Amino acid sequence: MLENIIAFDKEFFLAINQGLSNPVFDWLLPILRNPYTWSPLYLFLIIFFIKHYGKTGVLIVACTLVTFGITDLTSSHLIKKTVKRVRPCNDVVFKDQVNLRARCGSGFSFTSSHATNHFGMAFFWIVLFRRKWRHALWLCILWAASIAFSQIYVGVHYPFDIICGAILGTLIGLGTGYLFKRFYPKFFESPNNPIPITHE
Repeated sequence: MLENIIAFDKEFFLAINQGLSNPVFDWLLPILRNPYTWSPLYLFLIIFFIKHYGKTGVLIVACTLVTFGITDLTSSHLIKKTVKRVRPCNDVVFKDQVNLRARCGSGFSFTSSHATNHFGMAFFWIVLFRRKWRHALWLCILWAASIAFSQIYVGVHYPFDIICGAILGTLIGLGTGYLFKRFYPKFFESPNNPIPITHE
């Protein structure tokens, strides 16, 4: 059973890594997976949260960092070091079939920390903002999914690494989001006000 899953995973990987090859993706997807690409977005969100939500905004930023920390600890330090799956670009038997479009890295492959981290933050924000801002759901998912998908295309992760990382991140993000909701319910009391400015 496990051998069949691994074989399918490799076929699925090649269908994306080789089958979808095109100049636009070759240029765009390595940029999307680069953390420096999103630095302006992160800075904007920090300023936005604090400016429009006051002390609550500081709490949102702190909880976002906590969510990131939990996802990264779980994926990078617990699961990867336990499973020890080799990346496709480091597999001595398989790597000749990989179109590598980014630095491979020496770490393990399962689960994808990019997928876990970004889906974790995305779903934390979805819990907080989906009733306040109707575009939050699809924008957050699109953002996380594009980063996760790029990991397959550039050749550093298998699809199963991404899928499981996304599921793990989603569960953690939902968990931290609902903990925030439980301990700070007044943030959710005015869902029709997208930018409730406070001066706490």
